[in-house]
Amino acid sequence: MEDLIKALQIFAKYSTDKYPTICEHDILYVCVEEEMVSEEDVKELDELGFFPHEDGFASYRFGSC
Repeated sequence: MEDLIKALQIFAKYSTDKYPTICEHDILYVCVEEEMVSEEDVKELDELGFFPHEDGFASYRFGSC
């Protein structure tokens, strides 16, 4: 749970979207454009289980129940 909270805190720096996430087919998507996120934060997000995806970032780790 702590890793998910850390990741969401990073994403919060880059988005104020009211509905920033989508969950589909065991993948959690966060709608934050990769280009907006610093290299340091992309690296941290990778360590937390999120990777760049065409619509932002995605995670298999946090997308399945």
